[in-house]
Amino acid sequence: MLIDTVAWVRTEGGRVLCARPRGKGVFYVPGGKREGAESDLETLVREIREELDVVLDPGTAAHTGTYEAGVDGGLVRMACYTADYRGELTPSSEIEEIAWFGYAHRELVPPVDQLLFDDLRDAGLLV
Repeated sequence: MLIDTVAWVRTEGGRVLCARPRGKGVFYVPGGKREGAESDLETLVREIREELDVVLDPGTAAHTGTYEAGVDGGLVRMACYTADYRGELTPSSEIEEIAWFGYAHRELVPPVDQLLFDDLRDAGLLV
């Protein structure tokens, strides 16, 4: 089973933006699953608007990597993008909490996100 996801990588001051869905104990890099025949960017713009109430600028989007990790007998694939945004980051009804994580928080995110954390640290974007 493949879980195909897209994530928004927003780093500031050596930290990366993470979100915890309502009723869950795990933080994730914001984003979500593709619906139908959506492109990566269509998925990303929709999911971030739904989760964080901001509008991403697709013209500024840049692919930063795609990561895969096993989970519960399946595979999660996460295509990651940076992009500029308009608005104020605000958790939606499906997001309970947002937080800025450094590398020390790596163990608080799922395995596929941990791979991203490793690359962000290696690139000097995560402390």
